This record gives sequence, structure tokens and C-alpha cells, in this order.
Amino acid sequence: MKSASTLERPGAGDPAPSSTLRRPSFWARVGGTAYDHRGRVLVAWIAVLVAVFGSVGLIGASTESSFDTPDSESARGFEILQENFGSAGSFISGSLVFEAPAGIDDPEVVAAMTAIFEAVEDYDEVTVTSPYDPAGAQQGLVSPDETIAYATLSFTEDTDEIRASEIGGEIAELVEANTADVDGLRVEIGGAALGEFEPPESELIGVAFAIVILVLAFGSVLAMGLPIGVALFGVGIGVGTITLLTNVMTIPDFATTLGAMIGLGVGIDYALFIVTRYREGTRAGLDKRTAVVTAIDTAGRAVVFAGATVVISLLGMFVMGLSFINGLATGAAVTVAITMVASVTLLPALIGFAGERVETTRWRGLIMAGAASLGLFGVGLGFPILGMLGLIVLVGTLVASFFVPKLREALPTRPQKDLRDTWSYRWSRFVQSRPWPMAIGVSIFLLVVSLPVLGLRLGFGDESTFADGTTTREAYDLLADGFGPGSNGPLLLTAEITDPAQVAAIRDVVAELNDTPGVAQALGPIPSESEQAVLIRVVPETGPQDAATSDLVNTLRDDVLPAATAGVGVDVLVTGSVASSIDFSTYLSARLPVFFFAVLSLSFLLLMMVFRSVLVPLKAVIMNLLSIGGAYGIVVAVFQWGWGISLLGTGSGPIEPFLPMMLFAIVFGLSMDYEVFLLSRVKEEYDRSGDAANSVADGLAATARVITAAAAIMVVVFGSFVLEDARVIKMFGVGLASAVFLDATLVRMLLVPATMELLGEKNWWLPMWLDRVLPTLNVEGGHHDVVVGGSAPTSDRDQT
Repeated sequence: MKSASTLERPGAGDPAPSSTLRRPSFWARVGGTAYDHRGRVLVAWIAVLVAVFGSVGLIGASTESSFDTPDSESARGFEILQENFGSAGSFISGSLVFEAPAGIDDPEVVAAMTAIFEAVEDYDEVTVTSPYDPAGAQQGLVSPDETIAYATLSFTEDTDEIRASEIGGEIAELVEANTADVDGLRVEIGGAALGEFEPPESELIGVAFAIVILVLAFGSVLAMGLPIGVALFGVGIGVGTITLLTNVMTIPDFATTLGAMIGLGVGIDYALFIVTRYREGTRAGLDKRTAVVTAIDTAGRAVVFAGATVVISLLGMFVMGLSFINGLATGAAVTVAITMVASVTLLPALIGFAGERVETTRWRGLIMAGAASLGLFGVGLGFPILGMLGLIVLVGTLVASFFVPKLREALPTRPQKDLRDTWSYRWSRFVQSRPWPMAIGVSIFLLVVSLPVLGLRLGFGDESTFADGTTTREAYDLLADGFGPGSNGPLLLTAEITDPAQVAAIRDVVAELNDTPGVAQALGPIPSESEQAVLIRVVPETGPQDAATSDLVNTLRDDVLPAATAGVGVDVLVTGSVASSIDFSTYLSARLPVFFFAVLSLSFLLLMMVFRSVLVPLKAVIMNLLSIGGAYGIVVAVFQWGWGISLLGTGSGPIEPFLPMMLFAIVFGLSMDYEVFLLSRVKEEYDRSGDAANSVADGLAATARVITAAAAIMVVVFGSFVLEDARVIKMFGVGLASAVFLDATLVRMLLVPATMELLGEKNWWLPMWLDRVLPTLNVEGGHHDVVVGGSAPTSDRDQT
């Protein structure tokens, strides 16, 4: 057996390597081992995939989206409610809203609705407060004209969102069965938790477009299939792992969709870089094994570096100390980590199976790829006939290829241009000849696009953001018509009672609340069975997501309640889902600057260690801030201000408080990948030639096609998720797609060459004292006898 230090052993049937690797790195050994034992590696990944999904089938999932904020007033209020009012303290709740033109006391209406309420009450997880019950009368569940009423549904604390959604579907069947014969009776099911969960299909649209883009970028169907296959393995195992983790930690229901979105994008992106490097190696004369090892030792390093940066940034959100944020960060980080590992282990194995066929495209393969893209696109859009058509064409082409020789013929290989004959080289020189106008113009444009961030308001959207026609949105509108918009998110005020005399003081508090501007109605006090606590139900004049409602909560806490209870010895707490959401948003808002500073500092230090420069990482941080600022601006303009929101099938409202943090961590990791991929090529050319101007153009020319293809795939994959039902997923899709688009076009194609030209050799300046103490982080790989990817002979330093 040969020594591992030589990395010379070829795979079965391979020719002897034409070049050797001196001092093989860890990543070179990883690539070589995966290539040599490709059968075992593939079987291991398949086994993991089967094991994960088998475990999911046996164990199931349990998602939760409660916004528990430590040491907050709403959290203390929920504890009192749970101890004294049972399920009234649960974060998951819903309602059954009904309208009867004949009046809710019509005998047929009463019989039908009572039957529904009794059937729902049979669920162990649900407590129903009916408008026909005395307790319901106390809470004002009947509209003034007595044509609209609603029952509140409170769930036990251990009910997760999956179970709540199942119950919601069963309630819908009960409603249909019991109201079909009652003329004019309309019943809607309120509460986001009771809405029907639709499995995401938008990723199929992303895969469909990725097929087309990869075929155009590679000119090879098999080369296209490698990144797709790796991404699907990573996403499949990642989503399954997230599902299993929901049983041991708090993870929201949309985390799997978010994980699929991010995993699919980065999985294709990472594999694209490695496959591109591999093909450059084979075209430069390397044998297959050495080309694989070289690709993993160069592009693979950059992939691990970028992926690890994303994972570390995401897991950094654990410092927030919120279980909801921890679960969201874990879900995204797990998927990125798994796709990253797949890119440097599974991908070399798949390349080993593909062999020289990576460079060959036959007519049948091209037609079958087009058919697969068409079919996936149709299924993703909800047109199964297109999916069937794509399948028919795919199978028909495969069968026909056995009888039609033309289909088995290979397409001519795309001729390779010298780098300095490409449009990207000419574009870079064009930008470099006008560095000041380009730098200033693009910076001003990105700053203008970022301006909406100044009006950013963090908070949670209510049910008014659901699509028109859904029962959740219809229930919201019906409640607003009968009781005012505030009825969709009443505030729950609670207090512990130690002296019966305090109840009289609480009644005075209720009277004061009814005289408070912004309060439509205050009902109570409602005593608990033990008479040790009371509940006051306050209906604001404005909806749950309105800024005026947040102002009302602050006014009650800071002014009204302290004055009304002075000297009484009673502490009235404002809680409920609306107050809890406000506390959660306030808590995160106060900590966002610290998180942003930590990610920026990490990015700066890592890039300074990689490029041995002060100005390059400083520019990278500033440019990334411009691109993420532009993405934030677009998200605010669309989802908060409502520009074009109707096209997305949702409503405007505040921006979810965790979204800026998640976008920041993910986008900085993705842009780090592009930064390393582009600037390491620029540095390679500068080290070889000493020409600061042409090194920028040569580096851009060598990487432009890959960066463009990777960005296009990301934009399409992320953008396709705007077709999902959940508003938060739409926001992530628009935010990530916008950030990647701005980063890959305005930043990489305009700002980078312009600023590099302006600074010249100063780009690579590093004080000597800092050079001595600063650790070196090598993401460019070791020294290789054959260097690939340049238009002219390059140094022996093969960089990504």
C-alpha cells in the first residue's frame, strides 16, 4: 500500500497520474480518498439519507413557534395564565368565526354551531369558549348587531404546530358537515396555527432553472447533473435532520422550507465551483484523479471556508438566548454544513463515476435535461400536465435513442477563448478606465436603494397578510367587520390576587382602561377558579401588527397601569400573543447591532488572514454592507411599504424581527465565497506579473462565468420561494435573491474592479508588524505542478 503522503494511487482503470502533489494537505487527502473509494462513499451517503428519512418516518416531527422572551412582562404574564387559567396561557390559539344574517340565536344556527363546538371540545388539546356560554358572554364574543360571533380555541401548552394544523384540517371537515344544510351560515377558521400546511414545491422551480443555467454554463449535461445531485443529497439529509431536531429543541414550522431554500442554493453553488475547477484541471492536462484532488484542495477549501463562515455566523445567534432563534439558526446551519460536507466528499466520488463523460454531451442527454426541466417547472407551478409531458418526452427520448443513432451523437465541444478575448476582460478594462464615475455612481445607487431601511419596523405580521380567499384571512376580515381590527389580537391583562379587596381595585382599572385612547373595549375582571388571579381582555382599536397597537402596549405598561394601581399592591401585567411578539421584537432589536458588529469583525479578520491585506477586507466589508443594505431596502419597500405586494399574494406589515439577522449571516457567508473566488485569482495574477491593473481584469475574466452562473442559480432558487404561501418565506426569498443579485452584479462586476484600480498596489498593503503577528489562513490550496485556470502561464500557486 502506498504512503498517504504521495497521493499517487490511481483509481481502478485510471491512467497513472501525470503530475504529483507535494506535501498533500488534509483537503487533498479528503478528495483523493473520496475519489479512490467512490463506491463506498456513495453507498455511505445513500445509507445516511435512508436512515434519516427512516427515522423521520418512525419518530415524526414536532414544530413550535412560540416567542418566549426571557425576563419579559409577557412571559411572566403567561406563567400566571398557565397556572390559573390553563390553556389560556398557551401561545397557540385560534377561533371559529361565524356569520348568520338571521342572527346567531336562530335555532338552526345554534344547533349547528353547538354541535361543532362540542365536537371540537372533545379534543384533549383544545378548550373552547363559546359565545353561547356565560364565560363567552363576559368576553364579548358577539357583535353588537348579533349577526357575527366567534368562539376562542385555546390549546394546551404541549400542543405543537403540526398537531394544531391537523386539528385545523379536521375542524374544517366538521364545519362542512354541520353547516351544509343551514342557509346563510358562514363559518371561517381563524388563527395561523390552524391553517393547512402545504409542503413546499417552489424548490422544484429552482431546480428546473438550475438545470438550464448549468447546461449553458458547462455545455455538458453530466457536468450539470453533478451539482444538482450533490445539492439534492445535502438538502434531503438536511431537511430530514431538521425534522428530527424538532423533537428535541424549539424549531419553527417554516425552518424546513428555509433550510431547503438555503441548502439548494449553496449546494449547487459550492458544487459548481468545484466542478469548474476540476474541468479546468483536465483541460490543462491533469489526469482525472489529480484534477479532483486539485479541485478539492483549491475550490474545495474555499467552499469549506465560506460554508464554515455561514455556519459560525448562524450559530452566533445563540448568544441571543432565545429558543426560537436557536432553532431557526440550527436548522439553517445544519443544512449548510451537510451540503458543504457533501460538496467535498460526495462530489469527488460522483466525478469518479462520471469520468471523461463530464466533457461529453449527447443529443439525447440535452433533450432529456430539457424535458426534466420542463416537468419540474410544471409541477412546481402546480401544472401537473407539464410534469407529465416532461416525463413522456424524457422516457420517449431515452427509448428512441436506442433506435435513432443521431440521438447518441455527441455535440461539438465548445471552443475555449483566451481570457483576454472574453467579454468579461473587456468589461473589466472598461470599468477600470472610468474608476471614479463607476465607484461613485454604484455606491450612490446602492445607498438610494438602501434608504427604506431608515423606516424599518420590526414586528410580526398578523393574519391580514394571508392570501385572499384563505379561511385564515376570511376569519380575520370577518372579525374586523364585526368587532373591529383589534379583536384579531386582544391584549390579555392578568394579575395575581392576594386579598379579595383587590378585586374592587381591578374593576377601577378596567374602567380606566375603557377611557384610554386606543382601547376599543376592556372586559373583566374575570376571576380564575381558584380566585387567585384575574384576567382582563382588552381589545385595541387597531390591528395586531399596527404600530399604534405597539404604542398602546407601551402606554399601558408605562403610564396607565402604574397610575391606576398605585397604592393597591397589585401588579397588572400585559401579555398575550401580541404583547409577546412586541417583547420579542424589542429584545432582538436591542441586540442586533452587537450581532452585526460581531459578523463584520469576523469577516474582516478572516479576509485579512486570507489575503494578507488591510484594504481588501475593509473594502469587502463596506461593499457587503452596501449589498445587504440594498436587499434590506427592497424588503422594506415591498413587504412593509407594500410596493407591488399584491403581486406576491400577501399583505404588507412589519418585518419579522429575526429576518435581518438571518439575512446578514447568510449573505455575508455567500459573498465571502465570491470574494475569495474572485480576489484570490486577482492576487494570483498580481503575484505572477506585478501588474495591478491587468491582474484585476485577468482575475475577473477567469471567474466571471462561474460567478455569474452561481449567482443566477442562487437568484432563481431563492426567488422561486416567493411562490410559497408563508409571508416570511417570501421575505427570505426576496431578500436573499436581491442580496445575491446586487452582490454578483453591481459589487463584483463594477465596484470591485473600480476600487481595485483606484488603489492599485495599495490593495495588498499590510503593515510589517501586523504581518508578523497575524495568523495565515490558506484557502487557496498547496503548490501544484500544473496550475489551471489562467490565460497565460501562472505561478505554481494554485488559488481559487
